[in-house]
Amino acid sequence: MSEEVVQNKKVTFKGYIDDVPKETDMELKLSNIELKPPPQGSAAILVKNLYLSCDPYMRGRMRDFHGSYIPPFVPGQALEGFGVSKVIHSDHLDYKPGDLITGFTGWEEYSLIQRTQQLRKIQPDDRIPLSFHVGLLGMPGFTAYAGFFEVCSPTKGEYVFVSAASGAVGQLVGQLAKLHGCYVVGSAGSKEKVDLLKNKLGFDEAFNYKEELDLNAALQRYFPQGIDIYFDNVGGDMLDAALLNMRIHGRIAVCGMVSQQSLSKPKGIYNLFNLISRRIRMQGFLQSDYLHLYPRFLEDVSNYYKQGKIVYIEDMNEGLESAPSAFVGLFHGKNVGKQVIRVAHE
Repeated sequence: MSEEVVQNKKVTFKGYIDDVPKETDMELKLSNIELKPPPQGSAAILVKNLYLSCDPYMRGRMRDFHGSYIPPFVPGQALEGFGVSKVIHSDHLDYKPGDLITGFTGWEEYSLIQRTQQLRKIQPDDRIPLSFHVGLLGMPGFTAYAGFFEVCSPTKGEYVFVSAASGAVGQLVGQLAKLHGCYVVGSAGSKEKVDLLKNKLGFDEAFNYKEELDLNAALQRYFPQGIDIYFDNVGGDMLDAALLNMRIHGRIAVCGMVSQQSLSKPKGIYNLFNLISRRIRMQGFLQSDYLHLYPRFLEDVSNYYKQGKIVYIEDMNEGLESAPSAFVGLFHGKNVGKQVIRVAHE
């Protein structure tokens, strides 16, 4: 590709926030970028971004807090997240022009990636959509796989509850649990999502938590014998209710707390004594703790999908200009499935 100067549309971060993200916390800007090879010795790559992932953890990067596992966004600069990109120019031995990659990139049309340690080259497969590499075969899918099998230590026949079950992580957790021979119930926030869980994703049961006046009573109704495994994506009241319904030696994988991420004063948990009386193991985790399992995950889940044993639901928005709205929608339950932005066609 010859050197040329093109416009580079980007979504920039305006400043730190303490409440629910709004579209006005981000700004769409235009700048020029020269499509030329990176400096020799930089080991950097210049990419064209094709797909970007909207993920709830990004809300935490909108706070001026440096004690987390990932640093905050920089005001005035483009947001960043997981994406699928095509290499245009490269000074890196492992990547050449035309390669498809996935990993951290900017929320912009073109990115110069200098931190290449966690990039992964994609082997294209006509049977798997390229966008799945930020969902089913990306960070959310691997989070589900590592969290369920490594943190939850499932056994055939156990009772499994998944919150935010139609989301990017929850939908795969439920299907993996079913393939493992478990009984699975999911919660979601609309009739459409509940129907999806039961009729397309194969959950045994599902319920709309917004219609339940008493979450404890709801869980008792769906799990009269108690819960062996709770895969928690929401925290808050649902976690508190689950603690009341866990069986002895139950396991809780704390994956996310989307119900608490936009609260200036998160809710407390009141039923922690059950950890003692029922000998429950509750563990938070990051998918990056288990990267040694990634090759096995990629093979297993790719094969499950190609064999028709699992399905995966995407919510695709077109164009970088749609990214702020799509991201904000995560915190209002607007997405059905994995939220993805298509920046450019392949």
